Amino acid sequence: MEQRAIRVYVETSVFGGVFDDEFSQASRTFFDLIRMGKFHLLISALVEEELQPAPMQVRSFFDEMIEFYEVVGIPPEAFELQQAYLHAGIVSPKRMNDALHVAVATISGCKMIVSWNFKHIVHYQKIQYYNAVNTLNGYDAISIYSPLEVIGDENQDV
Repeated sequence: MEQRAIRVYVETSVFGGVFDDEFSQASRTFFDLIRMGKFHLLISALVEEELQPAPMQVRSFFDEMIEFYEVVGIPPEAFELQQAYLHAGIVSPKRMNDALHVAVATISGCKMIVSWNFKHIVHYQKIQYYNAVNTLNGYDAISIYSPLEVIGDENQDV
């Protein structure tokens, strides 16, 4: 039985991670898994917007991946959920885009978000708070991981 690709929202930092010495190997392996069809990649217009000022190599890589991602809209419900995260104090208004990434991923029915943002997204306390707000607002919990956690040990038998 063929397994369906997991719907994954990728936050902006993962594209930049491809060219960061610390995050390059895991980011590249993650994108290789996308190319192999293990994940169905979703991004939002917010990711596109945040990548506009990125270095040319990051934007070029993003463009190379175009056939592997789906761009999802940002519906009014995402802004409402973003405001609920801000109201709960998960992140400050200064980090409202981070909250919007989580909201879009949640509203879009993604199973997980992948990010290198350890301060405002991939943080053990924040993850439980995002999911508590999701539950209070009638949405499913969402898993939040770094690419390193998602790729696991690709040499390991499953």
